[in-house]
Amino acid sequence: MKLVFATLLFVSLVLSSSFIQTTMAGSSFCDSKCGVRCSKAGLQDRCLKYCGICCEECNCVPSGTYGNKNECPCYRDKKTSKGKPKCP
Repeated sequence: MKLVFATLLFVSLVLSSSFIQTTMAGSSFCDSKCGVRCSKAGLQDRCLKYCGICCEECNCVPSGTYGNKNECPCYRDKKTSKGKPKCP
């Protein structure tokens, strides 16, 4: 009985971890656009994180590594709780 329980627990952990990785993976569109957008950022991990969040919500990322936010009004208008721009 313990062996069956341990096997079921192990299988459920493996399945849940693969599901979590799949849901956390960004789209290839956002990954490529944010890679370009954040290529010159000082804190690339942070830039990629917030760019990915904004891209998923807005379905667009401004061109270039800085500025051009008028190309994507949703991306431009996202603000943090402190009123500062959320998207890099």
